[in-house]
Amino acid sequence: MIEFIAHNLAPIMFASLVIFLLLGYPVAFSLAANGLLFFFIGVELAPLSPEINLFYPLLGALPDRFFGGIMSNDTLLAIPFFTFMGLILERSGMAEDLLETIGQLFGPLRGGLAYAVIFVGALLAATTGVVAASVIAMGLISLPIMLRYGYDRQLASGVIVASGTLAQIVPPSLVLIVLADQLGRSVGDMYSGALVPALVLSGLYLLYVFGMTLFRSKSAPALPPEARTLGRGVTSLMVALLAACAIAYGTSHYLETKVQQGAVIWGAVIGVAVIYAVATLNKALDLKILSYLAQQVVIVLIPPLALIFLVLGTIFLGIATPTEGGAMGAVGALVLAFAKRRLNINLMTQAMESTAKLSAFVLFILIGARVFSLTFYGVNGHIWVEELLTSVPGGETGFLIFVNVLVFFLAFFLDFFELAFIIVPLLAPAAESLGIDLIWFGVLLGINMQTSFMHPPFGFALFYLRSVAAKVPYLDRVTGKNMQPVTTGQIYWGAIPFLCIQLLMVALTIIFPEMVMRYKNEPTTTVAPEESIQFPSFGGEDGLGLPPLNPGSATGVNEENDPFGLPPLGLPNAPSESAPSAPDSLSQQPSLDQPPSELSGAAATGTDEPAQASPPPGLSPLQLQPDASAGTGPVNDDGPASRGPSSGSDSGSTTPNLSQPPSFD
Repeated sequence: MIEFIAHNLAPIMFASLVIFLLLGYPVAFSLAANGLLFFFIGVELAPLSPEINLFYPLLGALPDRFFGGIMSNDTLLAIPFFTFMGLILERSGMAEDLLETIGQLFGPLRGGLAYAVIFVGALLAATTGVVAASVIAMGLISLPIMLRYGYDRQLASGVIVASGTLAQIVPPSLVLIVLADQLGRSVGDMYSGALVPALVLSGLYLLYVFGMTLFRSKSAPALPPEARTLGRGVTSLMVALLAACAIAYGTSHYLETKVQQGAVIWGAVIGVAVIYAVATLNKALDLKILSYLAQQVVIVLIPPLALIFLVLGTIFLGIATPTEGGAMGAVGALVLAFAKRRLNINLMTQAMESTAKLSAFVLFILIGARVFSLTFYGVNGHIWVEELLTSVPGGETGFLIFVNVLVFFLAFFLDFFELAFIIVPLLAPAAESLGIDLIWFGVLLGINMQTSFMHPPFGFALFYLRSVAAKVPYLDRVTGKNMQPVTTGQIYWGAIPFLCIQLLMVALTIIFPEMVMRYKNEPTTTVAPEESIQFPSFGGEDGLGLPPLNPGSATGVNEENDPFGLPPLGLPNAPSESAPSAPDSLSQQPSLDQPPSELSGAAATGTDEPAQASPPPGLSPLQLQPDASAGTGPVNDDGPASRGPSSGSDSGSTTPNLSQPPSFD
């Protein structure tokens, strides 16, 4: 029995961790306790199994794993920055302004409020990156309005929950940061790869709402005319957008010759700034240039879009790292809150407390995961998991199906942080051994883990909406009608269609991997051929591969006899292709002790008479000292025989050979 346990310690350890988690123990302490317990068991059982590589001095590696692997990880700094940014924006009232304005803009359409919730959910996801903040804000603001105007309770609940969970996959998502760290890949590449799937998923949500308005029109009616407080003015908004596009196009065309790169981006920034300035002046001076609707849409919509560009635009352009982008986003959120006159000590205190709690939560899980992985790797658990996963029938396709089904069911019980820190490090080696791109694999897992927030009955987004939705009948403050509460069952049933859409997005990502792999095809800055810098290749066809300083065609020197492309050192009668081959003495290596200035007649003209060489301008004539050791045979590993072929065999000759690379002896 003891030998059986010793030979199967890895699966027993993993099963014990699952039991600890199902019993409800905190994840961080379950990981650390499980790792330490099985470390001591493994040390005692090590003589019974060659698969166990544990010994007590190995515990001394834990401090280095904590401080060197976690505390010094700059990537993890992005987590508190983005969390703080999201909390400041959520408490500064940006969500309320966006939902009210965009709801009025789409209000005349059937399902307009649902469209507005999805649109605002995507914007909040790109600015806050926090699911709880998005779901709670939209649940408090949008749900009463949607119920007031006759929306189906299941549809309204599902739209709010699904839009809030977009914060899991839309950059700058905390999930993508953690996945990039666990997979050992760039956060910027992870953001770039997740952008298109996030937009496609938002489009699928909109398509589902559009289908509901076609087949069940009463489930998502349009806003009545008396509820459209911003009035009309869509035409004015379209004219303003066209004017901004025209300004952006003209400015970018003008700047093409003024800036090295980014002319289009600068043009877009200037166009947006001009239209925002016009809307602000129109409001302050009551100029009547724009309609009230267009004015409110521009003033409310542009600041969060500018913040998105400040964060994601700088990351995608390579101007800032994700950590630096998060820091700029936090500063931008403070500026927006100050501009709205909502920045105060109470707001700062709440945001910093919540940020510290979430950051400490992530940090403790990481510490526990390091303790667990130390023991798990010591019992060759990673090899057991890799062999288990790579032996799944169907090869790469079978592996992907198995992994996604596993993550989907584990998401019923585990949070996305727990999945990222426990499951992903075990899946990554198997995926890499199968040749799967880890950025694509990470985005796929991120979409799948998004379902963990919508799984009935344990989805956290469902709990967030349940906490702010009405539980008892209430009187609507606008219409005065008696409104029925939203039941838990209605919230659960409303989330199921959107859960199926998320699973469809997982399948689409597998079928069309180019949605993610586009991150490899992004254009990079190249140098023009005439400005290119060629570095020595050391062993190429042309010896050192040095760039030609003076082409042979311009001087009459044959390129085959002058592979360096060096200017002629006083060789007035250089041999041509039709000239007889040089004697064997030309196969010798030149000495690098002194620069050549006088060559033998055999080297220059093929005669026995010496020829006087004219030194290049600026150099005084020096007598070339022959290198007696530069023979044709191998001297050492770096000698003549190892650098290129030799055409002669006269080891006693001291005449330099300019057709061969120099010896660095």
